[in-house]
Amino acid sequence: MAEIGTSVDKAIMDVVLEDKKRNVTEEIVDLNDNIVEKSTQEKEVQDELGFQGDNNEEYVKGHPVIRNGLDVSKFLVSTRDDGDPSLTFRSIVLGTVFTALSSVITMLYTFKPVQVSVSAVFLQLLVFVFGEAWAFFTPNPDRLKTSWLRKTLKFLNFGQPFGIKEHVVASLIASSGNNGLSGVEVYAIERLFYDRGISATTAVLATFSISLCGFVLAGALRSLIVYPAEMVYWSTLPQVVLFQNLHFDRKANQERLKKFGWALGLAAAWEFFPAYIVPWVGGLSVFCLASMKAPTKTRTIFATVFGGASSNEGMGLLNFSLDWQYIQSTYLSLPFKQQVNTWIGYVIWYPAMLGLYYNNTWNAKSFPFMSTSLFSSNGSTFSTTSILNSQGIIDEAKLEATGLPYLTSSTVWGYFTQNLAIGALISHVLIFYSKDMILAWKQARTRKQPDPHYQGMLKYKEVPQWWYIVLFGLAFIAGIIVTAKGETTLPVWGYIIALLVGAFIAPFSCILYGLYGTGVGTNQLSKMVAGAVHPGRPLANLYFASWSHQVILLAVNLANWLKVGQYTKVPHRVMFGTQIYGTLLGAGLNYAVMSTIVSSQREILLDPEGNSIWSGSTLQSMNSQAITWAMAKRIYSLSGDYWIVPMGIVIGLVLPVIHWSLNKVWPRLRNWPINTPMIALYTGYNYYGNTSWVWSSIAVGVFSQFYLRRRLPQIYNKYNYLIGAAMDGGSQIVIFVLSFAVLGASGASHPFPTWWGNPSGNADHCS
Repeated sequence: MAEIGTSVDKAIMDVVLEDKKRNVTEEIVDLNDNIVEKSTQEKEVQDELGFQGDNNEEYVKGHPVIRNGLDVSKFLVSTRDDGDPSLTFRSIVLGTVFTALSSVITMLYTFKPVQVSVSAVFLQLLVFVFGEAWAFFTPNPDRLKTSWLRKTLKFLNFGQPFGIKEHVVASLIASSGNNGLSGVEVYAIERLFYDRGISATTAVLATFSISLCGFVLAGALRSLIVYPAEMVYWSTLPQVVLFQNLHFDRKANQERLKKFGWALGLAAAWEFFPAYIVPWVGGLSVFCLASMKAPTKTRTIFATVFGGASSNEGMGLLNFSLDWQYIQSTYLSLPFKQQVNTWIGYVIWYPAMLGLYYNNTWNAKSFPFMSTSLFSSNGSTFSTTSILNSQGIIDEAKLEATGLPYLTSSTVWGYFTQNLAIGALISHVLIFYSKDMILAWKQARTRKQPDPHYQGMLKYKEVPQWWYIVLFGLAFIAGIIVTAKGETTLPVWGYIIALLVGAFIAPFSCILYGLYGTGVGTNQLSKMVAGAVHPGRPLANLYFASWSHQVILLAVNLANWLKVGQYTKVPHRVMFGTQIYGTLLGAGLNYAVMSTIVSSQREILLDPEGNSIWSGSTLQSMNSQAITWAMAKRIYSLSGDYWIVPMGIVIGLVLPVIHWSLNKVWPRLRNWPINTPMIALYTGYNYYGNTSWVWSSIAVGVFSQFYLRRRLPQIYNKYNYLIGAAMDGGSQIVIFVLSFAVLGASGASHPFPTWWGNPSGNADHCS
């Protein structure tokens, strides 16, 4: 875990101490001005909590450099615990309301050229505004004489301060609303590509099982993936800092919220232009503009290399987007070393994609440059139903008559790099982190984990292991019923194997996510195993992958929020119960939105290329994987065209070994923040969809993490996460409104008139 030491260098904040009336703990107020003036009281707090500090602390201009998880616990996140209530009527209501918003927006983006999620920081700030309004505009019950009315209003939290723990719980519920997305995606694929629906019983039981089956792993592994100080979950750290800033520094709230409101309003006003009026600003390319009067052949090449504003248009080289809905604030918070690894991946991605296509690898020129659809040998779109019988199983006679499906070279490369990353993930964790994981496990078992936040949570009752087991038992039984009696085509024994595959991969994903703030997609591995054990059954493959992948996803999500709870001192049992509630509520809402969009936009979702507004690329990719892996012996075996795809796992297993060997030969390489799983993943991460945002995200990352954080830390600490969240929220609210009002999510579409800034072809004027 020594790699974390370089992840957040020179992060500067200020600390002032709260007096001893607040459990001898510290309060974050303004880390920029007062961090140097730590008093003896802070030392007493650390000693009392059993914190063994690092005597080699690094300071620059009197301020500490945040190098690793221990520094985060010591300097960045307060151990303060006011003992305020967490599970309240207000927290449940606010969480429920904003679960609806986050679920609907996330489902919308499933059918967009780029998949993004609702900004968790934006939800957090939105919850805060409404929570504060609830406290301010409701009467104080203490002024009432009637006892029963006073008790009732107190239960309804009238006039009661909106505390940090309430805030965390409401935000947790809202963010958990997308945990059940995986199962809903499968239902959408069935409707689009198989012309099949599912019964209400299957939908309810399968959603319940898929949505909750992974919780038991996070519970069993929390000593390993939550308690250690090094498991920071960096992408969530902005939320933790913001929670404490909003509630522990009340005087600064008014100024912060004003700037948040201005940023949100400006982002919302601007989003109307790239999303509806002037889509051209979503893909600014000098090369595309220069080729407008060039011959058709030249324009096609330019679109392949430089185009990227429309779905599956091209690689978007030096194509800059001003559409924040795709850029997002992710690159304002991810550690700089993580972003560097993604850039290395991009450097490999560009020549690899072009080389494969223009060398006609896998007969690439017979198909579009980028598309996740399946194709026939003549280049026409492959019909899934043409090779299936009425049960959704491949009919060998129909397959012989129709012929095997083919993939674009970009899709093959994307599948290969996903497997490459999975193999590298396993080796990398075992080689570089195994000793630290063993130590963390021993410390947690003896309750001697030195992290002060872990020590501060010991006074709260843990979630008994049998709670996790009972929850898993219910989800497991629901899955048994669905696979035995439902329309999944997945046998019971295959369902059990799916859970075992997910259980094997989940710890590796959690460790990487905790250390780097981002993870590696593992859906491809699930599809491979499913194809091996269920040949000829694409629907079984889809359900197998959903259960398997969901085990991993839920383990990561729950561990992530358990860490937030540890930092903010929300009781363990409250975190457990509210995440279950939010997950089930969100799954139901996701299903309703999916049904509406699939019915109203079916034609464009089935189109291999889509457009700048709607795209079925995500679902097409999932279906393509399911179909091709159901024919793995013909397509992915050594005698098949795409044998390199499964070999990616084997090659990936070797990459960290090479990295480790080079570190032994040249010890200085250990100072380089190389992470082979991340590099492998991003060498093919953008193999479909909109790509114009890539260079904009690089620019945002360099400005935020390299320049602003190092040169202007005061501005960075106060406004980096706040303004990013406001821009996410402003753009996403407008997309939500536009999608149903004019972009056709509810059926009728009202496109903006065509003009130069809104061309009938690609938005960036490429081809």
